[in-house]
Amino acid sequence: MKRFSYRAATAIGLSLACASAMAADPIPDSLSLGGVTVYGTVDVGYAYQSHGVPLSSQLPGGLEYQAFTTTRNYAGSVSTVAESGLEQSKIGIRVAEPIAGDFTLIATAETGFNPLSGQLTDACASIANNSGKAQGQQTANADSSRCGQAFNSVLFGGASSTTLGTLTIGRQNSLQLTALTVYDPQALSYAFSFLGYSGFDGGAGSTQAARWDNSIKYAYTGGPVRLALMYSNGGQDTGILHSAFGAELGASLGGLSVDAVYENMNGAVNLRSSFDNGANPLPTPGLAAYISDDTSYNLMGKYTFEFGESKIKDKLTLYAGYSHMQKAHSDYTTGSAEGNYPLDVGININNSAEYGMEWVGARYALSSGWNFVGAFYHVSQNSWTIGKGTTGTDNIGCSAAGLLCAGDFYEASGVVDYIINKHYDVYGGVNYSEVTDGLANGFPGTTVGTAGSENEVTVMVGFRVKF
Repeated sequence: MKRFSYRAATAIGLSLACASAMAADPIPDSLSLGGVTVYGTVDVGYAYQSHGVPLSSQLPGGLEYQAFTTTRNYAGSVSTVAESGLEQSKIGIRVAEPIAGDFTLIATAETGFNPLSGQLTDACASIANNSGKAQGQQTANADSSRCGQAFNSVLFGGASSTTLGTLTIGRQNSLQLTALTVYDPQALSYAFSFLGYSGFDGGAGSTQAARWDNSIKYAYTGGPVRLALMYSNGGQDTGILHSAFGAELGASLGGLSVDAVYENMNGAVNLRSSFDNGANPLPTPGLAAYISDDTSYNLMGKYTFEFGESKIKDKLTLYAGYSHMQKAHSDYTTGSAEGNYPLDVGININNSAEYGMEWVGARYALSSGWNFVGAFYHVSQNSWTIGKGTTGTDNIGCSAAGLLCAGDFYEASGVVDYIINKHYDVYGGVNYSEVTDGLANGFPGTTVGTAGSENEVTVMVGFRVKF
């Protein structure tokens, strides 16, 4: 333990020293000492939105970049400095220490922050701080598994062997979220990807379940085939109140890569709109929520073509994916959200809510550093109800509550990213998103619960610094 603390402290000190000298000297290729590496990203820029809400100092990404499940309090256009458009700004430490044979001790500790405010990302606080505020008077807020934890991304340790596989324990990304980092053409961008902006798909329908506390994961790769198994016993102050299980099977052959992922979660937390929290601040009545048992089946793939005769080739990668998510009734009515925010579970999902999601896209990466990316995302939702029991007159039908009637979400985005070197890149892009019918419930100008649509255009330019 003392050995690790000394190395970590020395590595952090080295990173700070390098940062203070950045104006005069380039960032070194690696901020590493022994088996410890410090890494990070700062992503900042400027954004314009045709419809939106003011910047938040706590919400991951700062802005509600897309029209899907927003606060629904559009009040006009937004023009502002912005953050984390392509990637969550973050800092982390990786440890890889060989011990014996082909065994290596590994660990990762990572947290996301908002570079414009200096605060750790805290989506739950963004909802709580807007509780009771009227439509058009809120700042950006939405649900997420990043809720102000000291390490709101991941924190895990374990051992790895080239022959036996890798075993890790701690707070970890779900198998689906990990797979999406490979198969999303926009690489989980907040500003230009639904898969990045919302943890909805990564959490099998509940964004708080995109990262699993109290989890154990085993992964193995043998030749072209890979598999992974993951289990969490959940907890009463996490995004999964009971237990979760996931399995993944994939293969890579030549330019082709495919993966299938299954996930099942019991007691997944779903925070409801800040409008549902009433006029009282925390801790009474707490964040309004419903709890669900979620199941998802996912299939995704990509194929990469290489061009040119130089050592660094041009690459064209085509992407496609499909997810089927089902949210069912859960008996859990007490607990806390990520970050230990108290919950007010006054009503629960009563019948199955089903979602289908498809995405396609392409990335053309030139050896000169230019990257051109385009993507399309679609989500469909059936009609479902919530209430205090599984049957009876206390059910809230789709026309009386938010996000319950059948509806659709569409998004198309394009990005140009110029990679100057491994530490710097500049980018610009545009994103168009639209919600319709039930998914647009509560937006200005729509009929409550059943009909109407709302759209949003986001244009952002920015740059990233990586170390």
